[in-house]
Amino acid sequence: MLDPSFFSYVTVMSITPGPNNLLLATSGVNFGLRRTLPLISGVLLGCLLQTALAGLALEWLLSWMSTVRLPLTLAGCTYLLWLSWKLWRAGAPARRDKAQPMTVAGALLFQAVNPKAWIMATNVALLWSVQSGLVSVMLGFALVNLPCILIWAALGDRLGIHLQTAWKRQLFNSVMAISLVATTLWMLTDALG
Repeated sequence: MLDPSFFSYVTVMSITPGPNNLLLATSGVNFGLRRTLPLISGVLLGCLLQTALAGLALEWLLSWMSTVRLPLTLAGCTYLLWLSWKLWRAGAPARRDKAQPMTVAGALLFQAVNPKAWIMATNVALLWSVQSGLVSVMLGFALVNLPCILIWAALGDRLGIHLQTAWKRQLFNSVMAISLVATTLWMLTDALG
């Protein structure tokens, strides 16, 4: 049986700012909620896959994580910096029809280099999957994570209504890009420190 600490932990980790939620809000602004659904699906599926992998191979994963922590962090940070650059250079609303939101597969693969998602999945598996069972943990995780990530995409969708002029959209995308860079620098400082 999952206890309140599980739901509290997954809620906090799912709702607080991080690479996924910044991408979800940005996609919501730039593409709307409906076109962001593949990204939402990929984030959720990716997090569930990570939790399953962590739960099924916990001992191996913990020793492996210490070995690949720095390379994984560097790969994730490199990707985040590339995404930040893409956000910084994102086009105005007039070019919205040519741009495409992230696909389910793209979002699923992004989880492989998302350090926050790995920390969350590993902690969930380590703390709750043994006593509650992996299937219970994954179901509970999906039930908590999905509304949290939907909030970010929906807020982005609603915010997009107010960002229809080019300078406002550019300002928003720039702030989101700077936020991703700040997140990346924090993760690098932690990994290298």
